[in-house]
Amino acid sequence: MSILRVLLAIFFPPLAVIDKGCGSFTIIFILTLCGWIPGVIGALIILNKSKN
Repeated sequence: MSILRVLLAIFFPPLAVIDKGCGSFTIIFILTLCGWIPGVIGALIILNKSKN
């Protein structure tokens, strides 16, 4: 997880997970619409799970 990804996850969560697939992007987008904090937490979890 790079520093750029973490900053993107904090400021605009859907953009941080855009390359993880359409499903991840959609889920994080909906979570961000429900509230900023759930979107950030979801994005950080997705970024932490996929260590490439």
